[in-house]
Amino acid sequence: MNTPAFTLYVDAQFTSPYAMSAFVALTEKKLPFQLRTVDLTLQHNHLPEYARLSMTHRVPTLSEGEFHLSESSAITEYLEERFAPPAYTALYPQALQHKAKAREIQAWLRSDLMPIREERPTTVIFLGEKRPPLSSAAQFAAAKLIAAADAWLDEGSECLFGAWSIADLDLAVMLSRLARHGDALPAKLSAYVDRQWQRPSAQQWLKLLQD
Repeated sequence: MNTPAFTLYVDAQFTSPYAMSAFVALTEKKLPFQLRTVDLTLQHNHLPEYARLSMTHRVPTLSEGEFHLSESSAITEYLEERFAPPAYTALYPQALQHKAKAREIQAWLRSDLMPIREERPTTVIFLGEKRPPLSSAAQFAAAKLIAAADAWLDEGSECLFGAWSIADLDLAVMLSRLARHGDALPAKLSAYVDRQWQRPSAQQWLKLLQD
């Protein structure tokens, strides 16, 4: 089966959880792609050549010829529809309501919990950065995140919906902001996070940090 070659633009530091999500999606689908980096610390995402690819000046961006798509959840949904299971690995649950729930979880993780994202940036996960104790606002957000994840996951469950989905990666990364810093996390959720990081596609992203 012929498949197009994509180019995926990610942050040069490899600390963007959204770039990781798109990278994992392509890797899980076993689609050929080139990886190109954009140095956000030098604001290269605002250079004209990148702005032509991403009107929002953000990473990740997926390019195929003259087609360019930004926003990680848009990328994963596009890849799922275009390279659908069972021919390709599923990124989303196949049951309609479970698929909708996975998208709800993705949207929530990207739009809420700002105190956690501010006080536990992904440099905590990927670079081992240490930060001060959580503020009261971040503690409240953490409690909300933990309660939701605890309700979604049955005891000993490896995945949210019985089989792995991209929502598992996104949830595990958010929980890792707490777990990797040493903030309190129930044992059930810590075990879930550890299992998600052992997935080969996640390990491939971590290897980029070492190369």
